[in-house]
Amino acid sequence: MRKIEGETKTVRELLEKTKYRIDYYQREYRWEQKHALELLDDLASKFQENYVPGHPRKEVAQYDQYFLGSIVISQNDEVKYIVDGQQRLTTLTLLLILLKHLQKGREDSVKVDDLIYSEKYGERSFNLDVPERDACMNALFEDQAFDPSESESKSVRNIYERYQDLRENIPDELKGEALPYFVDWLLENVHLVKITTQSDADAYAVFETMNDRGLSLTPTEMLKGYLLANVPPKYRVEADRVWRNRIGELAEFGKETDADFFKTWLRAHYANSIRERKKGAKPEDFDRIGTEFHRWLREHAAAIGLSSEDDFYRFLQRDFSFYSRWYVRLLRAARGEERGLEHVMYNADQGFTLQFMPLLAPLLPDDPKEIIHKKLRVVARYIDILLTWRIWNFRSISYSTMQYAMFIVTRDIRSKDLPTLAQLLYDRLMKEKETIATPSYTQPEIGLFLHQQNRRKLHRLLARITEYVEVGSGMTSRYREYVHEEGPGRYEVEHIWPNRYEYFQGMFATESEFQQHRNRFGGLLLLPKKFNASYGDLPYEEKLPYYLQQNLLAKSLHPLAYDRNPGFRQFIERTELPFKPYEHFDRQALDERHELYRQIAEWVWNPEDLLREAEL
Repeated sequence: MRKIEGETKTVRELLEKTKYRIDYYQREYRWEQKHALELLDDLASKFQENYVPGHPRKEVAQYDQYFLGSIVISQNDEVKYIVDGQQRLTTLTLLLILLKHLQKGREDSVKVDDLIYSEKYGERSFNLDVPERDACMNALFEDQAFDPSESESKSVRNIYERYQDLRENIPDELKGEALPYFVDWLLENVHLVKITTQSDADAYAVFETMNDRGLSLTPTEMLKGYLLANVPPKYRVEADRVWRNRIGELAEFGKETDADFFKTWLRAHYANSIRERKKGAKPEDFDRIGTEFHRWLREHAAAIGLSSEDDFYRFLQRDFSFYSRWYVRLLRAARGEERGLEHVMYNADQGFTLQFMPLLAPLLPDDPKEIIHKKLRVVARYIDILLTWRIWNFRSISYSTMQYAMFIVTRDIRSKDLPTLAQLLYDRLMKEKETIATPSYTQPEIGLFLHQQNRRKLHRLLARITEYVEVGSGMTSRYREYVHEEGPGRYEVEHIWPNRYEYFQGMFATESEFQQHRNRFGGLLLLPKKFNASYGDLPYEEKLPYYLQQNLLAKSLHPLAYDRNPGFRQFIERTELPFKPYEHFDRQALDERHELYRQIAEWVWNPEDLLREAEL
């Protein structure tokens, strides 16, 4: 008789020195940024509820346990095939690789290598054994460069992108003293249920039973039942039609979009509290809406104005319909499909998933459409400026870092009229200590520079300032072209200086000093990938003629860019930006170019635009 066994396993027990394979029809790794960051935030939040700085590591054994779900395995002979759970296990492996790198050089590091790979006869193979992923996984494991565009596999591209998401968004609080505590907790206190069968048929029977039979109602369906039950009977058919239409439109963006909408809407307009990040803190409005919005709404119905049947009908017919429609518009704007709301797209391109909550907060069902658009532009511009200032000053914009600040902003701007909204957000920006104009670098003579963790963010900033110069000169926006990440024509961050220290030894005492200056923001351009492959290693003087064939920011290095280009000359006169061509690009030229970029950035991310939007 074939056995079906279920065992609770810690992450260490599940992955350590254990090989798993994935059947060819299960090989796609599909998780998007949202899923990876939700997992990271859930783990970080649960850990931080227990962590007390300074206490002994052994105290981690007493921390709360965390259940990460179940996986289904089909074991034939010695080979274990994952039938269900590869999304979580792949993401866990990426997180373990990241934690390995973050612990590099620390005396208190926790060894995680055996959970990632095993070695036999001198050859390494990953515990999630999928050969097509090996090149990417090896590059990530060795902390080396990898070009995902060269892979034909969508899974490989997703793996690379999700690793970058994890690296860019892991909370700063986990990188210092808490890091080995967090790794201990992840390996020993996070559990999964491993269900093992002895045949593929049994494995898929278990999988189908868990996913297709006897399904519980989703939170959205439970909320629907509660709301419709309280609508006057004569209006229920109409209310049900509204519900189905609106949920159907949300579903076009993904199966979890309806739940995301309710969390965003309820937090935007009704959450008044948020859990503190300390041991023993209890979940508050913000947190409970995130995990059980249907139950939270029932418990707070009276407080949010749901007392009579007419209130419930209004809530569905007017409020739900209004906010869900605008949420869909914002989702489209995030994809670049709504003219006039480009700043929503810019924020989304920086991976900032928290923006929808403050965007919905000031909107009211009675607002004219023109006012709604202006409110959205004001809030989106505010977020865009705040994110850029933080990036400029090497500050995190991760979900966990920004969550509390966005909650406070959301609460403060809730239901505000346009003039009040713009002035409030402008005043908040004026109180920020770190801006483009007043950076707080540890090396002020260097300023903003490229490093391994901020390449994608600086890619977006370069796309923005390039777009600003071109559009300001009368050209069409090419922003989407500059940030498109796939295909042979994609753009990359490239250095003006070639990576040849011998060319610059007279300027710099050491190669390290040269590299530091070479990576400065003012020494970077956005250029097609094929450009760097052909010309990247040439001296500046030999590359200069080819810059004339590129975007206007690159062209501006060449004297001919200023000839017969009245739009560009008028732009320079209007802004008084210190553009100038360079026959040679030495250290002084780099200093000047860096200052030019900084001044362009002050035009692009100008708080005064919030007041202009509201005509103040």
